[in-house]
Amino acid sequence: MKSKILIVEDEFIVANDLAMILENAGYQVCETADSVEEARMIVAKEKPNMVLLDIHLKGKLTGIDLAAELSAEDIPFVYLSANSNQNILEAAKATHPYGFMVKPFRLKDVLVTLDVAQYSHDQNTLARKMAENNLQTTLADILTNSGEWRSKFLKIAKTIQPHIPFDYLIVTNSRFEDVISYLRTGFNEYQMMGNAELLNVSNLRKGDLLRLLTPETYEGISSVYDGQDFDELCKNNAATRFIAKTFQMVTNLNMQINISGQAGFTFSFYSRKPGIYSRKHLNLIKKLEGTLSSTLKELSDSPALISRNEDSKVSELSKAAKPHSKNFEEIIGNSHLLLTALDHLSIVAPMDTTVLILGESGTGKERFAKSIHGLSKRNHKPLVVVNCAALPTHLIESELFGHEKGAFTGATDRRIGKFEQAAGGTLFLDEIGELPLESQAKLLRALQEKEIERLGGRETIKVDVRVIAATNCNLEKEVAAGKFRLDLYYRLNIFPITLPSLRERSDDIPQLATFFVDQFGSRAGKAGMTLSAQAIKDLLNYTWPGNVRELEHLMERTVLLNRGLVIDQVPLPAPKEEQESDQPFKIRTMDENERDYIIKILKKCNGRISGRGGAAEMLGLPATTLNSKMKRLGITR
Repeated sequence: MKSKILIVEDEFIVANDLAMILENAGYQVCETADSVEEARMIVAKEKPNMVLLDIHLKGKLTGIDLAAELSAEDIPFVYLSANSNQNILEAAKATHPYGFMVKPFRLKDVLVTLDVAQYSHDQNTLARKMAENNLQTTLADILTNSGEWRSKFLKIAKTIQPHIPFDYLIVTNSRFEDVISYLRTGFNEYQMMGNAELLNVSNLRKGDLLRLLTPETYEGISSVYDGQDFDELCKNNAATRFIAKTFQMVTNLNMQINISGQAGFTFSFYSRKPGIYSRKHLNLIKKLEGTLSSTLKELSDSPALISRNEDSKVSELSKAAKPHSKNFEEIIGNSHLLLTALDHLSIVAPMDTTVLILGESGTGKERFAKSIHGLSKRNHKPLVVVNCAALPTHLIESELFGHEKGAFTGATDRRIGKFEQAAGGTLFLDEIGELPLESQAKLLRALQEKEIERLGGRETIKVDVRVIAATNCNLEKEVAAGKFRLDLYYRLNIFPITLPSLRERSDDIPQLATFFVDQFGSRAGKAGMTLSAQAIKDLLNYTWPGNVRELEHLMERTVLLNRGLVIDQVPLPAPKEEQESDQPFKIRTMDENERDYIIKILKKCNGRISGRGGAAEMLGLPATTLNSKMKRLGITR
């Protein structure tokens, strides 16, 4: 018998048809529900393995409300309708479903979606358990080893960071005579802050500061404060109000570690990113409490271990904090969005889990892929990079899977494909959204079965390859348009990492620009070149449509053109409106406008007319019609 499934759908006919499909395929349909309230009772009684969940249901609550509860219970769910309202769709996506099925349902789509959802959930569960076990072991080692307690708390903070992200952490205990807190300043970089540092930023007296940071209005249990809850906490808790104002924090996760059945230590995690904490973090805290409480009892019983330390010890340890790992050398920046992406990278890198890197063009997707490979156990084997957008359609399968001699015209020798070249290592499929549909089916088989066949060959070849994919397009829209396979999307989307655009991490622009100036200045024999304050201001005011890649190229050009060692002016492109305003207004004919538009599309497609990604497809025209228009308008390739 396959998985036990609960259907939550308020249309009886739809629910009944879906139940028949599932039962005929060997699934056990435990029950159907038409409201969140009814579904809650069935979940508590039946404990289903998976839930098929409609968004719009009877009553005030929606499927999105139930999804948060299912996620907390670690029950996988698939939405039964992707609503056309963009706000609702975004809210549904934020609950991290294992798939969407759009009504009316096709038998094949239902069964494939369920298979992919179950596979993805199993992979996520395995990866999470491995990560939690590693975390438990590491924390136990830190706490049992000898060493100074401030240093131990710093190691605890660094170890927890990928699992419970934070920008500021404060550890409190009513018996402490000093404050232990850490402000995150970079990846693996923390400023340790004790009495002296906090007094400096707060202008308070020591006695007032200590009273302020003693736990007072927390509920005595681990809890999340976000949005209105966080605002209310700030009103009632002077410590939270002080931290929120001083360090610009907007959300809090309060981790209470009880010792001998009583309140012991409070680990308060703060973040500048709203909505970052959820029930899954509270569930993780429950698992960590046993590991932490027994060892922390020693510190609670001997507060002198903390109180004897001099404030000078704080700055000494702060200086000892290490910068980015050598695997992150080319990933520059400390913005919280970038650090979140790096945290996710550090979690998934040691696993064999498939990773999907999302982000605009020029955000550094390939560098992230290289870092994942470099931090994995496969780093002694090759990382093979394939740009799916750059491969001619008729050669894609030959490039990926190889071919035998005589497989097609021009195949004069056997060719080993990229999958075989990456054996034991990592295959990075860049611009995966450009892969033709016919090639997607073979890629899906390679991911599912871990085997391939060369073109023209009869032998099935087992391959041991980790796949990292990347794209700058919205794959969900490509799926909806029929240009990308739903089952392949969910097979790739097991562990997505989203890279922020440069506009979203503008605080990193001065650091990035300085890095590139140093790099290109050394190559050009202009070591010591710097950027003036005005040049940095100009860089901050630009919108960066090309992201980090555009900044890198601009800095290289600037270094080469600049004559002195101080860059006072950067040759930034003029804004579009300025470029257009420089041109006198001219009335154009329809043919002139059509000709210019077709040329623009042809340039975007590198001159390709037919096929996937060709100009004819983008214009919604048959290739023959486009060729006729080009001939009439005098456009030549």
